[in-house]
Amino acid sequence: MNYFELKRKISKKFRENGINEISDFDWICCEITRRKRSELAFIKEFSENEVYKINEAIEKRLKHIPLAYIFGKTEFYGLEFKVNQNVLIPRLDTEILVEIILGEIKQIDGIVKILDIGTGSGAIAITIAKFTNAIVTAVDISERALEIAKLNAKNNNVEINFIKSNLFENVKDKFDIIVSNPPYIESSEIDMLMPEVKDFEPILALDGGADGLLFYNQIIEKARDFLAENGKLFFEIGYNQGKSVPKLMENKFINVKVIKDYLGNDRVVVGEKND
Repeated sequence: MNYFELKRKISKKFRENGINEISDFDWICCEITRRKRSELAFIKEFSENEVYKINEAIEKRLKHIPLAYIFGKTEFYGLEFKVNQNVLIPRLDTEILVEIILGEIKQIDGIVKILDIGTGSGAIAITIAKFTNAIVTAVDISERALEIAKLNAKNNNVEINFIKSNLFENVKDKFDIIVSNPPYIESSEIDMLMPEVKDFEPILALDGGADGLLFYNQIIEKARDFLAENGKLFFEIGYNQGKSVPKLMENKFINVKVIKDYLGNDRVVVGEKND
């Protein structure tokens, strides 16, 4: 069976099971055959072992298991990150947050100290550490998430100060930048999420309370105590939080602004400490 024949067969199965991402088939083939996507069309026949492994992965995908969990890895900002069901899968949406912070760091003289709250897989903290000389601290309440983050830091050859902490609970230092991509989905909306999200990704990393603002409130309330002079607080926000989160921040910070992502959605909020 060649590439096109197998793809037609799998496409039918995907449609029958409500899975629209036919590109997932290509990713599976690339992973198992170790070929580039541009090379797949030239496969005239898969080996017996390849077909077995492809079908094995397809069966998992048909159960709506995300590909990142099937293969135990994903890419973020050009870096590879190990993931499992103890951590949220890093999203492309979050890359704009990292990009903005990388630009911010360039504007600061001397050594920059960063705190990443709710680090999960470590994607934000590790990417910042990889592309700058910043001293990065990352916290998470989940021990299992920290295990994955530490592995990712090692694999990407960066030094991060990881702390098990409920937000600021075990944090002692002050930082030039505090960043967080906190849980921001309203509790009532969790059951309406795609099966790939609600059934497999950690609820701890998704549920932002009744109004989706629980963790924003808690972080904003204490962040000033952990920011250096003129320090800044950065958040990723949901598509519908471009007014609510800035309103919360304006009580404690100055120069609050919303930054859109590449699709034009409100995605990042930043505010500056006013000493």
